[in-house]
This record gives sequence, structure tokens and C-alpha cells, in this order.
Amino acid sequence: MKKLLCAILVLAMCALAFVGCAQTAPENDNKPAGNDKPAEKALKVGFIFLHDENSTYDLNFMNAAKAACENQGVEYVLKSNIPEGDECYQTALDLIDDGCNIIFADSFGHEDFMIKAAKENPDVQFCHATGTKAHTEKLANYHNAFASIYEGRYLAGIAAGLKLNEMIEAGDFTAEEAKIGYVGAFTYAEVISGYTSFFLGARSVCPSVTMEVQFTGSWYDEAAEKEAAELLLSHNCKLISQHADSMGAPSACETAGVPNVSYNGSTQDACPNTFIVSSRIDWTPYMEYMIDCVRKGEAIADDWCGGIEEGSVVLTEINEKVAAAGTKEAIAKAEEELKAGTLNVFKTESFTVNGEKLDSYKADVDTDAAYTPDTEVIENGAFAESKYRSAPYFDIRIDGITLLNDAY
Repeated sequence: MKKLLCAILVLAMCALAFVGCAQTAPENDNKPAGNDKPAEKALKVGFIFLHDENSTYDLNFMNAAKAACENQGVEYVLKSNIPEGDECYQTALDLIDDGCNIIFADSFGHEDFMIKAAKENPDVQFCHATGTKAHTEKLANYHNAFASIYEGRYLAGIAAGLKLNEMIEAGDFTAEEAKIGYVGAFTYAEVISGYTSFFLGARSVCPSVTMEVQFTGSWYDEAAEKEAAELLLSHNCKLISQHADSMGAPSACETAGVPNVSYNGSTQDACPNTFIVSSRIDWTPYMEYMIDCVRKGEAIADDWCGGIEEGSVVLTEINEKVAAAGTKEAIAKAEEELKAGTLNVFKTESFTVNGEKLDSYKADVDTDAAYTPDTEVIENGAFAESKYRSAPYFDIRIDGITLLNDAY
């Protein structure tokens, strides 16, 4: 009996000791006090821009960057006038030192330097607009993004074609004289896709239209862009559009009193008597998407492409003072058809090449140094733009468009 009482006493003392230990044990370090969810990671986004706010292209990105970060409640840093060279790489490193865990660059030539920085900094996410290599580099922290802006340019082209029709009906010139001019930066697929879709939109309502294109060899050169527009005007172009980033072409049109369709934002305040409409990419949806992915710990798509449905392709308000009657309604109808999939901008029945309809075409989708065509892109009677890569790869020279120079 004495041995039994001793045993019971020992067990009781052990139990008390165990309870005491349980009451004083430290909490699990992985569980925040008073919260079942882990704390969200603090985010800071760094942006690299080729030019400053004087460039309509870069200003469009800057406005989206500010809106996205403010909507998402994250810090951001803007770096402007960063050339397409090693300066981009060094700026990316500076942003990392500044605490940025997402870095976004906005120009095609930034790509190789963003990839270099991404390879050296696997814990930082790098997102790049207009690039082509993310889907082949396959880095977990490097991503490309673009939008189906050719749809927006097609809609803007409709506005241009209707304006031509109005001027023809007014007796300003004949249908055979309905020629539009286009100021382009480079002979890249992005520019070719843009001016071709604009032309096809115009021709959908003004069948006799032709186009001349003058390249500048620069994304932003106000003097060169103005000079290019003036050359096109001297060739009796009745309306001017552009894929370039300054006010050079719009200001030349305002001086000459010739209608203009701009890009990346409204120029109505500066050109009230000639501006019709502008198409642009709204980068806010993508920027919010990349921030949200990092916040949730989810993978960002290697190659993201938004369209009208996502709010990534938009048109400015139409300048009713200059636009032809019925422009708003015609654009709205075509926009609904694009959303429904009943309208394809690059349907092969709408254009020819050297007088022939295209039944097959290989595009350079998986970019290499020689830009070797690698992917069949004619599908179901249309060129499948932006299906196999977000950045445009339509580089076909179609009938009805004359290139005045193509050295760039």
C-alpha cells in the first residue's frame, strides 16, 4: 500500500509539471498573434520608362502606374528617361536596392537588360511591356505583357474612313483621292500591325482609301515626326495618323487644317480643330493583375494579353466637332462585333499581298537573332494576331499601302 501511494504521488507531481510547462510554452513563431492568416508581404513597385511625360507613350504608362498602385495601396517609384541599354539594368538594380519587389519596364529595347537583372535576382518579379522573349526564356520571375491594340486601331480607322467619306460627299476631293498618311517609328511588326489594322478599319467604310507610310527611325522625335507628317501632307494625304510618341504629327495637322487620329491619348486640347479620336492601351488592368499575383503568391502569366473585354484597349472621347456624323454609333457597333468574335481585324478576305489572298503564313513568334519564321498563323480564314505571343507579329506588307521609306 505504501508503494502504491508513492506511485500515485509521483504521477500527480508529473501531471502538475506537464500542465505548468504547457501554460508557459512560447507560441508558434509561424502564427501571428491574434490572426489565423499570415501577414501580407509589403509591396513596392519600381517603374522604368524610356522617356518622360512629354512622350504620349510614356505618359500613358505613367498614368496607369500611378492609378494601379494607388488602387492597390502599394508604394511605387518612377524612373524616367532610361535608355534601352545598360542604364536599364543598372536602374533595375537601383530599384531593388530601394526595396522594390516588382519592376516594370515599358520599352521593347529594355528587354535584354530586364532579363539579365531577372536572372541575377530570382526573388524579384520583372514585368516588361512589348517584349517577345518571356515565353521562350521561361524564367519564373520574368514576364511579357501587351494588348490587342490592333482592335483599337481598327476602330479608330473606322472613324478615319467615315471622315474621308464626309469630305468626299462635301466635294473636297474624289473617292479616288482618298489617301491617308501614317507616321511610323520603325518597321517592327508592332508598327506594321498597327498601321495595317488602322488602314483596314478605314477601308471597311471607305473602300477606295489608300495609305502612305513614312518612318522616322525613332519612337520619340518631335521634329522628325512633324517633318514626316508635313511630307505626307505634301503628297496630298487627306488625313494623318501615327505610331510615334510626340505632338509632332498632330501639331502639323492642326497647322494645316487636316484631320488627325492620334495615339496614346487625346490631343483635343492642343488640336481642337483637327483631332478626331485616339486609341490606346490602358495598362492599369495588367499592372493591378501583376501586383495582385505577387500579393497572393500566385504566378504571373509568362505572356499576358488583354483586349477590349478586359478594359486594356480603349478609345478616347470622340471630338464631335471634327468627327463625321455617325462615328460614335459605327465604332460602338464594330466594338460589339469584336467582343462577340464575329469581326476579325485580319480576316484574309479583307486584304491581298501582290494581288493574291493569303492561305498560309509563317510568322516569327519564337524570336531568334535572325527573326526566323516559325509558326503558322493563318487559321480559319484569318491571321491569328497575338494568339501565340502577346506582342504583335503581323509583319505583312499588304496591297493598298505604300512605304515611302523602309530603312528602319
